[in-house]
Amino acid sequence: MKIFCVGRNYSDHAKELGNAVPEEPVIFMKPKSALLQSHAPFYYPEFSNELHYEVELVLHICKNGKYIPERQANKYYNKLTVGIDFTARDIQTELKKKGLPWEKAKAWDNSAVVGKWIDITPDLLKKPHHFTLLNNEAKVQDGNSKDMIFSFDHIVSHISNYFSLNIGDLVFTGTPAGVGECVVGDKLEGYLEKDKMFEVEIK
Repeated sequence: MKIFCVGRNYSDHAKELGNAVPEEPVIFMKPKSALLQSHAPFYYPEFSNELHYEVELVLHICKNGKYIPERQANKYYNKLTVGIDFTARDIQTELKKKGLPWEKAKAWDNSAVVGKWIDITPDLLKKPHHFTLLNNEAKVQDGNSKDMIFSFDHIVSHISNYFSLNIGDLVFTGTPAGVGECVVGDKLEGYLEKDKMFEVEIK
């Protein structure tokens, strides 16, 4: 199982971090060990002093594929949820200054949270997806798939040009504006429309 992530897929988020709006999807990966297992506690990483939440829509890949045309891409994912791409922002900032890869800031153990899955129906595909993140019951991020720079289908097709997609792979499709710091004791809750998808307490 592989975890693909898309960076800077909402223009407002790219701008809030001082990044250029990309002309093609920015892809990075997390290993299988980055996935926080269901009901497992999430612990603040010892190596960071600035942990940020990034809420995202997440796709579940249901079919093996390579070089997938964009018009066929929706046949390769069948479930949707909301998740968090946790980021050690202080580590990432230092790595970016040195022109180094981001893995230590993005791909550490338990840095990827996924919520409960819902099946993607033809009707669900036709409408935009509104999702939110609450931190201690206060809304901190509010996103909608209609504001994505690159669509689900474009992302899946693009990834498949470089990597084989396999059943069980996950695709984090990017975070909207509003990313911010979280601390020990914070309770994070992710919603898809009005349906709670996950709850994580930072220990």
